[in-house]
Amino acid sequence: MESRAIVRIALLAAVIAALGMVPSIVLPIAMGVPITAQTLGVMLAGIVLGPRHGALAVLLFLFVVLLGAPLLSGGRGGLGVLFGPSVGFLLGWAPAAFVSGLVMARLRTLPVFAAALVAAIAGGIVVEYTCGILGLMAMARMSLPQALAATAVFVPGDLLKALATAFVAEASHRSYPAAIVSRSRPWPPPSPQCCRGMPAKRRADRLSFARTMW
Repeated sequence: MESRAIVRIALLAAVIAALGMVPSIVLPIAMGVPITAQTLGVMLAGIVLGPRHGALAVLLFLFVVLLGAPLLSGGRGGLGVLFGPSVGFLLGWAPAAFVSGLVMARLRTLPVFAAALVAAIAGGIVVEYTCGILGLMAMARMSLPQALAATAVFVPGDLLKALATAFVAEASHRSYPAAIVSRSRPWPPPSPQCCRGMPAKRRADRLSFARTMW
């Protein structure tokens, strides 16, 4: 992995950590699962970095949290976060970032704002809620209807976060198009078959570039 990619991954992990300083909101119906700004960072990681590197940024952040760093909203950290009702949402962050990046890369014909909004909803709401609901059913012993009702309170806030993510992506793209890495790389990523017939050096460079990104 090239050094620039490592820097981007670390930067987005730091953004997720910084968003943990925004005060969270805990509603009784949500069984202690906080409403946090950090899911905005998860959406942004996938949309900006692409599926693989976006997920790696989230995994880096979670690794530091599990080591004990109190970087989750409310100053939470350590292995204990895996045994609470929010574990499904936390474990869903990496898949959410991956799907957000994947959708963003696939919707290359749409304007950045529209593509980012769809990507944020697909990853940050659909995937994230699926994991969160399963976590509530497992850890809080909720039935499916109860878990659905508990997560419904997050929808308005997460839609606002998806809009905010799209605005940030659009602003970043306008000021520096290469900032949205998921849009500045080829999709689908090239395979050895598609590179047949290319000069050897160009073929090797293209495949190496694809492996670095995707």
